[in-house]
Amino acid sequence: MRRYLRIVVLCLACGFCSLLYAFSQLAVSLEEGAGGRGGKPQAAAASWLAGGGRGGSRGVGSVGPAAHPGPSDRCKDFSLCYWNPYWMLPSDVCGMNCFWEAAFRYSLNVQPIQRMHLAVVACGERLEETVTMLKSAIIFSIRPLQFHIFAEDQLHDSFKGILDSWSFLQTFNYSLYPITFPNENAAEWKKLFKPCASQRLFLPLILKEVDSLLYVDTDILFLRPVDDIWSLLKKFNSTQIAAMAPEHEEPRIGWYNRFARHPYYGKTGVNSGVMLMNMTRMRRKYFKNDMTTVRLRWGDILMPLLKKYKLNITWGDQDLLNIIFFHNPESLFVFPCQWNYRPDHCIYGSNCQEAEEEGIFILHGNRGVYHDDKQPAFRAIYEALRNCSFKDDNIRSLLKPLELELQKTVHTYCGKIYKIFIKQLTKSIQDRYDRPPKER
Repeated sequence: MRRYLRIVVLCLACGFCSLLYAFSQLAVSLEEGAGGRGGKPQAAAASWLAGGGRGGSRGVGSVGPAAHPGPSDRCKDFSLCYWNPYWMLPSDVCGMNCFWEAAFRYSLNVQPIQRMHLAVVACGERLEETVTMLKSAIIFSIRPLQFHIFAEDQLHDSFKGILDSWSFLQTFNYSLYPITFPNENAAEWKKLFKPCASQRLFLPLILKEVDSLLYVDTDILFLRPVDDIWSLLKKFNSTQIAAMAPEHEEPRIGWYNRFARHPYYGKTGVNSGVMLMNMTRMRRKYFKNDMTTVRLRWGDILMPLLKKYKLNITWGDQDLLNIIFFHNPESLFVFPCQWNYRPDHCIYGSNCQEAEEEGIFILHGNRGVYHDDKQPAFRAIYEALRNCSFKDDNIRSLLKPLELELQKTVHTYCGKIYKIFIKQLTKSIQDRYDRPPKER
């Protein structure tokens, strides 16, 4: 009887070992099959490109596989199984149960990484400004970023050289695109307001594979993670397709309500320097307008609007956006002024209450204030981030000299409230760089 019992136990043990081996081999085969599926992001091109066909961007860069942490982040204190050694585990796994790690390895490896898409348009002497903006986005953001950079041809090599030198960060990818307008009206669109500024109107039509996008002007600085403004997409109701901040908080100094010769959104209009978009909804929506009783889609409404109002608009594409959302107010989500803080919010005295309470989230240095002495508080923030490197110690040491510089600006209205310029910046640095890695 004991002999039969031993045989049964031996058979069970052999069967169990065979089962473990089968799971291990299956997991390895699935892992190898999943390899090579990744690729560099492909840049979609508009249908009006030369030849009328679809084409890629002028250059595409892939800066690091942000999908997995590096070797320094791997867990070291775990037990090993001989049938499933450490070097066969995915880089983001450090569990104690080798059986379950092997069984579920395939599902762990193919989880897609949701990147945040950030677009900017750069022409003329805007290279340094744009690079500083991109740097501020990288320094504080948590999730990986995908940059869509639309630039004049002569700037492409400079962008590529700088961004490729940041490849060690492994936190972003980028795509470079030429400036592109519809062929039949290209000259008219390009000279609207500022060179290339109206390119942003065509982003939903060019980036057809991108669902959501954050567009910013070159003179933007992020003082908190891009993740936070990106999360506002979840607050959109079923009718909202885009988000912007008001042009003014104080109607007495507002431009649109005093001087505009065209319709505009709300009481004081909206500013398009920071524009969060659900581009899938934008492409699908039919917009009400004052040109026809028929609702028009995004690609069909832009040129008729320009033809009707081109003699009445001052701020170019921003005015066209105001006209569109005047007729479709249910489609716009309005976020507070601290997400697009400009000199107008302090030049005649502070008028952005949210920034006074929580600090500035995104700084918008329009009117060239980063490069002159009219608003030294804005310039101090810009120069601090421009000169900052990506080393943790350098970023931590940013605050003290910056505060000393800001204290020199108290002779201006914006300088008198300089603490709101570093309130959120201080929190962002502490959250990102002063906490232990596991708590970030």
